[in-house]
Amino acid sequence: MNINTPIHTIYGYFNEKFGTEWKVVAESLTAHFPEAIEATLMPGVADVDMPTFFLKKDQAHAVLQNLKDVLGFNFLTDYTATDEELEPRFHLVIHLMSLSTKCRVRIKIKLADQEKMPTLISLWEGANWAEREIYDMFGIHFEGHPDLRRILMDMRWEGHPLRKDYPLRGYQVFLTPEPLDPELLK
Repeated sequence: MNINTPIHTIYGYFNEKFGTEWKVVAESLTAHFPEAIEATLMPGVADVDMPTFFLKKDQAHAVLQNLKDVLGFNFLTDYTATDEELEPRFHLVIHLMSLSTKCRVRIKIKLADQEKMPTLISLWEGANWAEREIYDMFGIHFEGHPDLRRILMDMRWEGHPLRKDYPLRGYQVFLTPEPLDPELLK
């Protein structure tokens, strides 16, 4: 199967439906933030299903603010990470959607191991738990996050299970329940 071959869905062909808007978004970002964009991958040209913009970390917040406030990508549909094993080791992956047009874009930000990323909670409150999950699974720290602690794994867990250097049989058994933090009970 070739991703460049359109597949008809109940929503139609995405390139036909969103191609013009995708070009407008790409041209706008390139014009306003030429130094912030490391690469742009467009459907039909590259093997991607939606426009994918690789951003420099230090300018990502301004670009994301523009995508939300000016270009109308007001819904954070997904926020996760991947471990690429090469430097820069991690890719933060952000999927945004315009609720009015149903158009989507993907943002990727490369991070080295131990590199911190500013939180995106000021742009999308829904980034809160996603950043906690990314921290829990990959060990990526978010500067300015109000409550960066584990969300899926036991607080006593050592390591971050979605890192590719985590042992495949990295079992950790706890014979007692996780102790409650009295601060969380207030």
